[in-house]
Amino acid sequence: AVSALLAFAGAFACVRLLLSRFGAFTLDQPNERSLHERPVPRTGGIAILAGSVTAFAFGVSALWLPIALAVALAAISLVDDVVGLPPLARLAGHVLAATVLAWYLLAPIHPVLFLILVLAVAWMTNAYNFMDGSDGLAGGMSVIGFGAYALAAQLAGATALATFGVALAAASCAFLFSNFHPARIFMGDVGSIPLGFLAGALGIIGWHESAWGPAFPILVFSPFVADATLTLMRRLLRREKLWQAHREHYYQRLVLMGLGHRGVALVAYAVMLTVAATAFLVRE
Repeated sequence: AVSALLAFAGAFACVRLLLSRFGAFTLDQPNERSLHERPVPRTGGIAILAGSVTAFAFGVSALWLPIALAVALAAISLVDDVVGLPPLARLAGHVLAATVLAWYLLAPIHPVLFLILVLAVAWMTNAYNFMDGSDGLAGGMSVIGFGAYALAAQLAGATALATFGVALAAASCAFLFSNFHPARIFMGDVGSIPLGFLAGALGIIGWHESAWGPAFPILVFSPFVADATLTLMRRLLRREKLWQAHREHYYQRLVLMGLGHRGVALVAYAVMLTVAATAFLVRE
């Protein structure tokens, strides 16, 4: 409970600082992918990470590698937001982080399984980013997803994993106060990329520590994975350029059809709560 309060307070204070002092540091300018009509700061992910790393004070040092890799990915994303990086360079960083994590945790491991896990973490990293395009969506689903991880880890006696999961959920909740529609700040790549990586990385760690089976993390974050994957496959079939901005995700289409940011967020929360509850039925 103390770790959750500290993470919430740290993230909440950091959001206020970002809004008051560094709001114009990097702005998300409306484009053909956007669902917003005015520039909005996209540094909220810094607050989520700042709040969640306070969990180090509560015995999560065993998770130093995924946390360090997430911070490194956040730094790369921040550089990309400020000066721009080639898409392949960003993707290479995501794959490298997934490779380091899987090898450190699981080596020796069958090469095919190793490749599957690396690709899964790299895809989750990007899927989270793709789904961060509507007010309150990624932030709220982060609260639910990492909250489910924390509860499952606590039930399994994986204390460090539970503590960090609670910290991530609490920090995301603090961010959500300023991100729910109408959003005053966005998570940005500096938040969505490391959170996506951690969703995949902690899923593997929990499986490795026997806190849950492989189906559990897949189910918990399946709304992210399903929308991003189906949209990617549809664009591939139409031979569209995957790196170009677009508004073809299902959540984007629902917003444009009239459900609005609030409606889409609330529907997404209900869906993710349902699949998270279902995931506990197959947790072992």
